[in-house]
Amino acid sequence: MVAVLVLLSLLFVWSLVSDQVARWSITAPIAFAVAGVVLAGGDRPVVSLDLETHTFQRCVEIVLAVMLFTDATEGREYEWRGKSVGEGRLLGLALPGSAVLATLFGALLFPGTSWWLLAVAALVVMPMDLAPVLMFLKDERVPLRVRAALNIEGGFNDGLISPLFVFCVANLVSAEGDSLGDLVLNALKGAGYAVLAGGVLGFLAARLVRRALDAGWATPAGLRMASLALPFLAYAASVLIGGNGFVAAFVTGLCYARTAHAIGSDNLDLVYDVSHLMALAVWFTFGKLIADEFAHGIDLPVVAYALLALTVARFVPVAAALVGTGFSWAERSAIGWLGSRGVTSIVFAVLAYTQLEGDDAAFVVNVTCATVLLSVLLHGVTMEPVARWFARHPQSEAPSTMVGPDQ
Repeated sequence: MVAVLVLLSLLFVWSLVSDQVARWSITAPIAFAVAGVVLAGGDRPVVSLDLETHTFQRCVEIVLAVMLFTDATEGREYEWRGKSVGEGRLLGLALPGSAVLATLFGALLFPGTSWWLLAVAALVVMPMDLAPVLMFLKDERVPLRVRAALNIEGGFNDGLISPLFVFCVANLVSAEGDSLGDLVLNALKGAGYAVLAGGVLGFLAARLVRRALDAGWATPAGLRMASLALPFLAYAASVLIGGNGFVAAFVTGLCYARTAHAIGSDNLDLVYDVSHLMALAVWFTFGKLIADEFAHGIDLPVVAYALLALTVARFVPVAAALVGTGFSWAERSAIGWLGSRGVTSIVFAVLAYTQLEGDDAAFVVNVTCATVLLSVLLHGVTMEPVARWFARHPQSEAPSTMVGPDQ
Protein backbone atom coordinates (compact mmCIF):
# COMPACT_ATOMS: atom_id res chain seq x y z
CA MET A 1 0.00 0.00 0.00
CA VAL A 2 2.93 2.34 0.66
CA ALA A 3 4.13 1.84 -2.92
CA VAL A 4 0.70 2.70 -4.32
CA LEU A 5 0.48 5.81 -2.12
CA VAL A 6 3.93 7.00 -3.17
CA LEU A 7 3.32 6.41 -6.89
CA LEU A 8 -0.02 8.20 -6.85
CA SER A 9 1.50 11.11 -4.94
CA LEU A 10 4.32 11.34 -7.47
CA LEU A 11 1.81 11.27 -10.29
CA PHE A 12 -0.19 14.10 -8.76
CA VAL A 13 2.88 16.27 -8.17
CA TRP A 14 4.22 15.55 -11.64
CA SER A 15 0.91 16.57 -13.21
CA LEU A 16 1.23 19.95 -11.49
CA VAL A 17 4.78 20.75 -12.60
CA SER A 18 5.34 18.74 -15.81
CA ASP A 19 5.09 21.69 -18.22
CA GLN A 20 7.44 23.80 -16.13
CA VAL A 21 10.18 21.20 -15.72
CA ALA A 22 9.90 20.22 -19.40
CA ARG A 23 11.72 23.49 -20.15
CA TRP A 24 14.74 21.97 -18.41
CA SER A 25 14.43 18.74 -20.50
CA ILE A 26 13.22 16.78 -17.48
CA THR A 27 10.82 14.16 -18.83
CA ALA A 28 8.45 11.88 -16.93
CA PRO A 29 10.73 8.81 -17.39
CA ILE A 30 13.67 10.73 -15.91
CA ALA A 31 11.61 12.07 -13.00
CA PHE A 32 10.13 8.71 -12.04
CA ALA A 33 13.43 6.87 -12.47
CA VAL A 34 15.14 9.34 -10.13
CA ALA A 35 12.28 8.90 -7.67
CA GLY A 36 12.80 5.14 -7.85
CA VAL A 37 16.52 5.55 -7.10
CA VAL A 38 15.82 7.76 -4.09
CA LEU A 39 12.80 6.01 -2.64
CA ALA A 40 13.15 2.33 -3.61
CA GLY A 41 16.92 1.80 -3.86
CA GLY A 42 19.40 0.97 -1.14
CA ASP A 43 19.35 -1.31 1.88
CA ARG A 44 16.57 0.59 3.68
CA PRO A 45 14.19 1.83 0.99
CA VAL A 46 11.17 3.99 1.73
CA VAL A 47 9.21 1.90 -0.78
CA SER A 48 9.92 -1.84 -0.76
CA LEU A 49 9.51 -3.61 -4.11
CA ASP A 50 9.88 -7.39 -4.19
CA LEU A 51 10.53 -8.23 -7.82
CA GLU A 52 10.56 -11.97 -7.24
CA THR A 53 6.93 -12.47 -6.22
CA HIS A 54 4.45 -14.12 -8.56
CA THR A 55 2.09 -11.17 -8.17
CA PHE A 56 4.73 -8.69 -9.29
CA GLN A 57 5.59 -10.86 -12.31
CA ARG A 58 1.92 -11.05 -13.31
CA CYS A 59 1.57 -7.28 -12.98
CA VAL A 60 4.58 -6.74 -15.23
CA GLU A 61 3.15 -9.14 -17.81
CA ILE A 62 -0.13 -7.21 -17.85
CA VAL A 63 1.76 -3.94 -18.28
CA LEU A 64 3.47 -5.38 -21.36
CA ALA A 65 0.17 -6.67 -22.73
CA VAL A 66 -1.43 -3.22 -22.46
CA MET A 67 1.63 -1.60 -24.04
CA LEU A 68 1.57 -4.03 -26.96
CA PHE A 69 -2.12 -3.33 -27.53
CA THR A 70 -1.57 0.43 -27.62
CA ASP A 71 1.51 0.03 -29.82
CA ALA A 72 -0.50 -1.98 -32.33
CA THR A 73 -3.23 0.66 -32.49
CA GLU A 74 -0.79 3.56 -32.72
CA GLY A 75 0.99 1.92 -35.64
CA ARG A 76 -2.07 2.53 -37.83
CA GLU A 77 -2.07 6.31 -37.51
CA TYR A 78 -0.13 6.92 -40.72
CA GLU A 79 -2.27 4.79 -43.07
CA TRP A 80 -3.69 7.90 -44.74
CA ARG A 81 -0.36 8.52 -46.46
CA GLY A 82 -0.92 5.59 -48.78
CA LYS A 83 2.81 4.92 -48.82
CA SER A 84 5.22 2.88 -46.77
CA VAL A 85 7.83 4.61 -44.64
CA GLY A 86 10.22 1.71 -44.76
CA GLU A 87 8.63 -0.15 -41.87
CA GLY A 88 8.86 -3.47 -43.71
CA ARG A 89 12.62 -3.12 -44.04
CA LEU A 90 13.05 -1.79 -40.51
CA LEU A 91 11.12 -4.68 -38.97
CA GLY A 92 12.04 -7.47 -41.38
CA LEU A 93 15.72 -6.65 -41.99
CA ALA A 94 17.09 -4.10 -39.53
CA LEU A 95 15.53 -5.55 -36.38
CA PRO A 96 16.83 -9.12 -36.88
CA GLY A 97 20.18 -7.72 -37.96
CA SER A 98 20.41 -5.63 -34.79
CA ALA A 99 19.58 -8.62 -32.59
CA VAL A 100 22.23 -10.74 -34.30
CA LEU A 101 24.87 -8.01 -34.00
CA ALA A 102 24.06 -7.48 -30.32
CA THR A 103 24.40 -11.23 -29.72
CA LEU A 104 27.79 -11.30 -31.45
CA PHE A 105 29.00 -8.27 -29.50
CA GLY A 106 27.93 -10.03 -26.32
CA ALA A 107 29.96 -13.09 -27.29
CA LEU A 108 33.04 -10.92 -27.80
CA LEU A 109 32.67 -8.97 -24.57
CA PHE A 110 31.45 -11.82 -22.34
CA PRO A 111 33.31 -14.95 -23.52
CA GLY A 112 32.00 -18.23 -22.20
CA THR A 113 28.44 -16.94 -21.79
CA SER A 114 25.65 -19.19 -23.06
CA TRP A 115 24.41 -18.28 -26.53
CA TRP A 116 20.83 -18.54 -25.29
CA LEU A 117 21.59 -16.02 -22.56
CA LEU A 118 23.29 -13.69 -25.04
CA ALA A 119 20.24 -13.97 -27.29
CA VAL A 120 17.94 -13.10 -24.38
CA ALA A 121 20.07 -10.04 -23.56
CA ALA A 122 20.02 -8.93 -27.21
CA LEU A 123 16.25 -9.32 -27.47
CA VAL A 124 15.87 -7.30 -24.27
CA VAL A 125 18.10 -4.36 -25.16
CA MET A 126 17.34 -3.96 -28.89
CA PRO A 127 13.57 -3.15 -29.00
CA MET A 128 13.15 0.60 -29.20
CA ASP A 129 10.76 2.58 -27.03
CA LEU A 130 10.00 6.20 -27.85
CA ALA A 131 9.16 7.47 -24.37
CA PRO A 132 12.61 9.07 -23.85
CA VAL A 133 12.27 10.99 -27.17
CA LEU A 134 8.53 11.56 -27.19
CA MET A 135 8.94 15.29 -27.80
CA PHE A 136 10.94 14.49 -30.94
CA LEU A 137 7.93 12.68 -32.44
CA LYS A 138 5.81 15.80 -31.97
CA ASP A 139 8.43 18.20 -33.35
CA GLU A 140 7.26 19.51 -36.72
CA ARG A 141 10.78 20.57 -37.62
CA VAL A 142 11.48 16.89 -38.20
CA PRO A 143 10.17 15.39 -41.48
CA LEU A 144 6.91 13.54 -40.93
CA ARG A 145 8.20 10.42 -42.66
CA VAL A 146 11.07 10.18 -40.15
CA ARG A 147 8.67 10.48 -37.23
CA ALA A 148 6.30 7.99 -38.89
CA ALA A 149 9.06 5.43 -39.45
CA LEU A 150 10.15 5.66 -35.81
CA ASN A 151 6.58 5.54 -34.53
CA ILE A 152 5.57 2.50 -36.57
CA GLU A 153 8.79 0.64 -35.84
CA GLY A 154 8.46 1.42 -32.13
CA GLY A 155 4.88 0.19 -32.23
CA PHE A 156 5.57 -3.15 -33.83
CA ASN A 157 9.07 -4.25 -32.85
CA ASP A 158 8.22 -5.34 -29.30
CA GLY A 159 5.23 -7.32 -30.58
CA LEU A 160 7.49 -9.22 -32.97
CA ILE A 161 10.25 -9.78 -30.43
CA SER A 162 8.10 -10.91 -27.49
CA PRO A 163 7.50 -14.51 -28.71
CA LEU A 164 11.22 -14.90 -29.49
CA PHE A 165 12.06 -13.58 -26.03
CA VAL A 166 9.69 -16.07 -24.40
CA PHE A 167 11.20 -18.89 -26.46
CA CYS A 168 14.81 -18.05 -25.58
CA VAL A 169 14.00 -17.70 -21.88
CA ALA A 170 12.22 -21.06 -22.01
CA ASN A 171 15.41 -22.64 -23.36
CA LEU A 172 17.33 -21.36 -20.34
CA VAL A 173 14.81 -22.47 -17.70
CA SER A 174 13.51 -25.67 -19.34
CA ALA A 175 13.73 -28.99 -17.58
CA GLU A 176 16.39 -31.40 -18.79
CA GLY A 177 13.75 -33.60 -20.41
CA ASP A 178 12.58 -30.85 -22.75
CA SER A 179 14.28 -31.06 -26.12
CA LEU A 180 14.67 -28.15 -28.52
CA GLY A 181 11.91 -29.67 -30.63
CA ASP A 182 9.57 -29.72 -27.64
CA LEU A 183 10.33 -26.09 -26.89
CA VAL A 184 9.77 -25.03 -30.50
CA LEU A 185 6.49 -26.92 -30.60
CA ASN A 186 5.35 -25.33 -27.33
CA ALA A 187 6.31 -21.88 -28.59
CA LEU A 188 4.41 -22.40 -31.85
CA LYS A 189 1.37 -23.69 -29.97
CA GLY A 190 1.45 -20.71 -27.62
CA ALA A 191 1.76 -18.27 -30.52
CA GLY A 192 -0.98 -20.06 -32.48
CA TYR A 193 -3.43 -20.00 -29.57
CA ALA A 194 -2.56 -16.34 -28.98
CA VAL A 195 -3.18 -15.35 -32.60
CA LEU A 196 -6.48 -17.24 -32.52
CA ALA A 197 -7.61 -15.65 -29.25
CA GLY A 198 -6.46 -12.15 -30.22
CA GLY A 199 -7.86 -12.35 -33.75
CA VAL A 200 -11.26 -13.59 -32.65
CA LEU A 201 -11.51 -11.06 -29.81
CA GLY A 202 -10.35 -8.16 -31.97
CA PHE A 203 -12.72 -9.06 -34.80
CA LEU A 204 -15.71 -9.52 -32.50
CA ALA A 205 -14.94 -6.34 -30.59
CA ALA A 206 -14.75 -4.32 -33.80
CA ARG A 207 -18.05 -5.72 -35.07
CA LEU A 208 -19.84 -5.25 -31.75
CA VAL A 209 -18.59 -1.69 -31.30
CA ARG A 210 -19.73 -0.69 -34.78
CA ARG A 211 -23.08 -2.35 -34.19
CA ALA A 212 -23.51 -0.54 -30.87
CA LEU A 213 -22.78 2.81 -32.52
CA ASP A 214 -25.04 2.20 -35.51
CA ALA A 215 -27.89 1.14 -33.23
CA GLY A 216 -27.42 4.09 -30.92
CA TRP A 217 -26.73 1.90 -27.92
CA ALA A 218 -23.56 3.79 -26.98
CA THR A 219 -21.61 6.95 -27.78
CA PRO A 220 -17.96 7.03 -28.92
CA ALA A 221 -16.97 8.52 -25.56
CA GLY A 222 -18.85 5.78 -23.74
CA LEU A 223 -16.95 3.11 -25.62
CA ARG A 224 -13.60 4.17 -24.22
CA MET A 225 -14.12 1.72 -21.35
CA ALA A 226 -14.64 -1.07 -23.89
CA SER A 227 -11.31 -0.23 -25.52
CA LEU A 228 -9.60 -0.24 -22.14
CA ALA A 229 -10.96 -3.70 -21.35
CA LEU A 230 -9.67 -5.30 -24.56
CA PRO A 231 -5.94 -5.79 -23.74
CA PHE A 232 -6.83 -7.26 -20.36
CA LEU A 233 -9.40 -9.58 -21.96
CA ALA A 234 -6.94 -10.64 -24.65
CA TYR A 235 -4.22 -11.43 -22.14
CA ALA A 236 -6.55 -13.37 -19.82
CA ALA A 237 -8.27 -15.31 -22.61
CA SER A 238 -4.98 -16.33 -24.21
CA VAL A 239 -3.35 -17.42 -20.95
CA LEU A 240 -6.48 -19.41 -20.09
CA ILE A 241 -6.16 -21.54 -23.24
CA GLY A 242 -2.38 -21.86 -23.01
CA GLY A 243 -1.44 -19.06 -25.41
CA ASN A 244 1.02 -16.19 -25.26
CA GLY A 245 -0.81 -13.28 -23.63
CA PHE A 246 1.55 -10.69 -25.13
CA VAL A 247 0.96 -11.83 -28.71
CA ALA A 248 -2.80 -12.00 -28.12
CA ALA A 249 -2.94 -8.41 -26.89
CA PHE A 250 -0.89 -7.25 -29.87
CA VAL A 251 -3.07 -9.09 -32.40
CA THR A 252 -6.21 -7.75 -30.74
CA GLY A 253 -4.87 -4.23 -31.13
CA LEU A 254 -4.13 -4.82 -34.82
CA CYS A 255 -7.64 -6.14 -35.48
CA TYR A 256 -9.37 -3.41 -33.47
CA ALA A 257 -7.28 -0.43 -34.61
CA ARG A 258 -9.16 0.39 -37.81
CA THR A 259 -12.51 0.53 -35.99
CA ALA A 260 -11.07 2.54 -33.10
CA HIS A 261 -9.58 5.20 -35.38
CA ALA A 262 -12.76 5.31 -37.50
CA ILE A 263 -14.77 6.13 -34.38
CA GLY A 264 -12.38 8.88 -33.37
CA SER A 265 -9.07 9.25 -31.58
CA ASP A 266 -10.74 9.83 -28.21
CA ASN A 267 -11.93 6.23 -28.28
CA LEU A 268 -8.42 5.12 -27.33
CA ASP A 269 -7.53 8.01 -25.03
CA LEU A 270 -8.38 6.14 -21.85
CA VAL A 271 -6.32 3.05 -22.66
CA TYR A 272 -3.43 5.31 -23.73
CA ASP A 273 -3.62 7.15 -20.41
CA VAL A 274 -3.66 3.88 -18.45
CA SER A 275 -0.72 2.60 -20.49
CA HIS A 276 1.18 5.81 -19.75
CA LEU A 277 0.47 5.46 -16.04
CA MET A 278 1.70 1.87 -16.08
CA ALA A 279 4.83 2.97 -17.92
CA LEU A 280 5.61 5.50 -15.18
CA ALA A 281 5.39 2.72 -12.61
CA VAL A 282 7.89 0.76 -14.72
CA TRP A 283 10.27 3.75 -14.78
CA PHE A 284 10.01 3.92 -10.99
CA THR A 285 10.96 0.23 -10.86
CA PHE A 286 13.86 1.00 -13.20
CA GLY A 287 15.14 3.50 -10.65
CA LYS A 288 15.27 0.75 -8.04
CA LEU A 289 17.05 -1.56 -10.47
CA ILE A 290 19.83 0.87 -11.35
CA ALA A 291 20.30 1.80 -7.68
CA ASP A 292 20.72 -1.87 -6.76
CA GLU A 293 22.74 -2.93 -9.81
CA PHE A 294 25.23 -0.06 -9.82
CA ALA A 295 25.59 0.46 -6.07
CA HIS A 296 29.11 -0.95 -6.24
CA GLY A 297 30.06 0.37 -9.67
CA ILE A 298 29.70 -0.90 -13.20
CA ASP A 299 32.01 -3.14 -15.21
CA LEU A 300 33.65 -1.77 -18.34
CA PRO A 301 32.41 -4.62 -20.61
CA VAL A 302 28.84 -3.78 -19.60
CA VAL A 303 29.33 -0.14 -20.59
CA ALA A 304 30.94 -1.20 -23.87
CA TYR A 305 28.04 -3.56 -24.62
CA ALA A 306 25.50 -0.84 -23.93
CA LEU A 307 27.29 1.63 -26.21
CA LEU A 308 27.56 -0.91 -29.02
CA ALA A 309 23.89 -1.84 -28.66
CA LEU A 310 22.86 1.81 -28.91
CA THR A 311 25.19 2.70 -31.78
CA VAL A 312 26.66 0.07 -34.11
CA ALA A 313 24.08 -2.68 -33.51
CA ARG A 314 21.26 -0.21 -34.15
CA PHE A 315 22.70 2.22 -36.69
CA VAL A 316 24.36 -0.13 -39.19
CA PRO A 317 21.38 -2.45 -39.84
CA VAL A 318 18.96 0.50 -40.09
CA ALA A 319 21.16 2.48 -42.48
CA ALA A 320 21.76 -0.62 -44.61
CA ALA A 321 18.10 -1.65 -44.66
CA LEU A 322 16.94 1.77 -45.87
CA VAL A 323 19.46 2.03 -48.74
CA GLY A 324 17.62 2.53 -52.01
CA THR A 325 14.55 4.05 -50.42
CA GLY A 326 13.41 7.65 -50.65
CA PHE A 327 15.05 8.56 -47.34
CA SER A 328 18.01 10.90 -47.52
CA TRP A 329 21.22 10.02 -45.70
CA ALA A 330 20.34 12.53 -42.99
CA GLU A 331 16.91 10.93 -42.49
CA ARG A 332 18.36 7.42 -42.39
CA SER A 333 20.92 8.62 -39.85
CA ALA A 334 18.22 10.16 -37.66
CA ILE A 335 16.16 6.97 -37.73
CA GLY A 336 19.23 4.88 -36.98
CA TRP A 337 20.43 7.05 -34.13
CA LEU A 338 17.16 7.82 -32.36
CA GLY A 339 16.24 4.23 -31.57
CA SER A 340 15.82 5.01 -27.88
CA ARG A 341 15.34 2.27 -25.28
CA GLY A 342 12.87 2.40 -22.45
CA VAL A 343 9.87 0.64 -20.94
CA THR A 344 9.88 -2.36 -23.28
CA SER A 345 13.47 -3.28 -22.37
CA ILE A 346 12.82 -2.71 -18.67
CA VAL A 347 9.73 -4.93 -18.69
CA PHE A 348 11.54 -7.70 -20.58
CA ALA A 349 14.45 -7.44 -18.13
CA VAL A 350 12.15 -7.72 -15.11
CA LEU A 351 10.44 -10.76 -16.66
CA ALA A 352 13.85 -12.33 -17.27
CA TYR A 353 14.87 -11.51 -13.70
CA THR A 354 11.79 -13.28 -12.29
CA GLN A 355 12.29 -16.40 -14.44
CA LEU A 356 16.05 -16.87 -14.68
CA GLU A 357 18.37 -17.89 -11.88
CA GLY A 358 21.25 -16.18 -10.11
CA ASP A 359 23.99 -14.93 -12.39
CA ASP A 360 21.89 -15.27 -15.55
CA ALA A 361 19.22 -12.96 -14.17
CA ALA A 362 21.81 -10.49 -12.89
CA PHE A 363 23.55 -10.40 -16.29
CA VAL A 364 20.38 -9.51 -18.21
CA VAL A 365 19.33 -6.85 -15.71
CA ASN A 366 22.84 -5.37 -15.60
CA VAL A 367 23.22 -4.87 -19.35
CA THR A 368 19.64 -3.63 -19.63
CA CYS A 369 20.06 -1.00 -16.92
CA ALA A 370 23.26 0.25 -18.54
CA THR A 371 21.69 0.38 -22.01
CA VAL A 372 18.49 2.14 -20.97
CA LEU A 373 20.31 4.61 -18.73
CA LEU A 374 22.75 5.55 -21.50
CA SER A 375 19.86 5.81 -23.95
CA VAL A 376 17.98 8.25 -21.74
CA LEU A 377 21.09 10.40 -21.45
CA LEU A 378 22.39 10.23 -25.02
CA HIS A 379 19.09 10.42 -26.88
CA GLY A 380 17.71 13.02 -24.51
CA VAL A 381 20.71 15.28 -25.14
CA THR A 382 20.86 14.81 -28.92
CA MET A 383 17.22 14.95 -30.06
CA GLU A 384 17.06 18.78 -29.94
CA PRO A 385 20.24 19.27 -32.04
CA VAL A 386 18.85 16.76 -34.57
CA ALA A 387 15.57 18.68 -34.79
CA ARG A 388 17.46 21.97 -35.21
CA TRP A 389 19.53 20.46 -38.03
CA PHE A 390 16.37 19.45 -39.91
CA ALA A 391 14.97 22.96 -39.38
CA ARG A 392 18.05 24.40 -41.09
CA HIS A 393 18.08 21.75 -43.84
CA PRO A 394 14.46 21.06 -44.93
CA GLN A 395 13.99 17.68 -46.60
CA SER A 396 11.82 17.08 -49.66
CA GLU A 397 8.49 15.44 -48.81
CA ALA A 398 7.47 14.76 -52.41
CA PRO A 399 5.34 11.59 -52.69
CA SER A 400 7.61 10.22 -55.37
CA THR A 401 10.46 9.99 -52.87
CA MET A 402 8.53 7.76 -50.49
CA VAL A 403 9.09 4.02 -50.35
CA GLY A 404 6.43 2.14 -52.26
CA PRO A 405 4.18 -0.41 -50.54
CA ASP A 406 5.95 -3.30 -52.25
CA GLN A 407 9.33 -2.27 -50.91
